[in-house]
Amino acid sequence: MRTTDVLVVLVTCPTRAVARRIATGLVSRRLAACVNVLPTVTSVFRWQGKVDRCQEVLLVIKTTSGRFEHLKRAIVSRHPYETPEIIALPLVRGYVPYLAWVDASVSVR
Repeated sequence: MRTTDVLVVLVTCPTRAVARRIATGLVSRRLAACVNVLPTVTSVFRWQGKVDRCQEVLLVIKTTSGRFEHLKRAIVSRHPYETPEIIALPLVRGYVPYLAWVDASVSVR
């Protein structure tokens, strides 16, 4: 497995309950190895022509590039936002045993 096969995906959610539901579903379905649920981030954004601000919960999701499309579809189907933030960041470097664990955790073999 190459380091670049692992992704960190960021997703904001409106509430902790929504975040936990999405996180649990992703790990249960082997779409994510781990999801960190970070409480209360303030998001400032432009939406429908105006600048808005709200409190959100941030998910930090660890998965692989091979599972990303399935993960994205699962998030969109469970997310209450019209346009949820789903941003995948490639890993440049990491602890090889951890990266192997991520790969094994999302493997559907």
